[in-house]
Amino acid sequence: MMTGIERMTNILKRKPVDRIGLYEHFWRDTHKKWTEDGFIKENESFADHFGFDMEEFWAFKMVADIDFVPEVVEETEETILTRDGNGALLRRHKLHDSTPEHVDFLVKDREAWEEHIKPKLKPDPRRINFEGYRKAKQHAAENNRFFVWSGVNIFELMHPVCGHEYMLIGMALDPDWIKDMVETYTNLTISLQEILFAQEGYPDGIWYYEDMGFKGKPFISPAMYKEIIQPGHKKTFDFAHSHNLPVIVHSCGFIEPLIPGLLEAGMDCLQVIEVKAGMDLIKLYKEYGDRLSFMGGIDVRVLYTNDKELVRKELESKIPIVMGNYGYALHSDHSIPNTVNYETYKYFIEKGLELGTY
Repeated sequence: MMTGIERMTNILKRKPVDRIGLYEHFWRDTHKKWTEDGFIKENESFADHFGFDMEEFWAFKMVADIDFVPEVVEETEETILTRDGNGALLRRHKLHDSTPEHVDFLVKDREAWEEHIKPKLKPDPRRINFEGYRKAKQHAAENNRFFVWSGVNIFELMHPVCGHEYMLIGMALDPDWIKDMVETYTNLTISLQEILFAQEGYPDGIWYYEDMGFKGKPFISPAMYKEIIQPGHKKTFDFAHSHNLPVIVHSCGFIEPLIPGLLEAGMDCLQVIEVKAGMDLIKLYKEYGDRLSFMGGIDVRVLYTNDKELVRKELESKIPIVMGNYGYALHSDHSIPNTVNYETYKYFIEKGLELGTY
């Protein structure tokens, strides 16, 4: 039987393994509920409990002003509106996990970027959680799990500063401004990785979160991706590859048109593959499975039903096909909410790995 490190290393290279990989993301509320229900111990990690093949650690603080204490601008029983170190006003739900609502931004053009944000984006070691990375790396090693440095890449670094709307308008009307942001964040990311890895050692891989799509469409055209975003991706992916670190790219939304460009940039594995946004795991596997590994693509809405028969059908329709090139890891197509029963998720794993054993 292979270790998680051996298994994921091979899966990311599409080399023979004993079974498909296993990993998952959860909303925070889920751990709380399953702990209250008595299925998981108070401080037990999901990786330990379910025996995942991977662990990750988010090591960098990328907000522009790292000394800024978020200001509460408005608060209700259900929501809280805060201003952050990017000068962005974001509204979040207090009662449940959700994506923050973009309310307003200090930066809406190149001038504001150059005045308020760019001068602050220096590779300050205070941006790095050395201790957290060290402990997570050690925990993964003790459990023979594949350990990834995880964080956001340039697309996900730019929109918290100016919002999707101004970022996309900038790409169309002032592309040189966005290219400057891309270059600045690319260089900052690599500089911080160099500092961290020199002090604490290299991970087994790099995981970039980069949500570039919504329902049925990517945010940008393939041409715009290649001109503006791809140079940053290529540089960050090349840095990883120069240290023999495979690159996993997460993206929610429909990003199928961007996959050729991401492959050119050096992506090794595409993660999440969101069904409700229009992504089709089988189609992607048939088109790219010889040169790309996959993680996800199992419709989490099927798990919402807590109907094991439906879960079984979903798994049986996909796993036997996508395991064909040894490049697949079991994961839902999003994150597991607290409405999914513990028993449902446990069945999902057991059935998925049973189907995915070679």
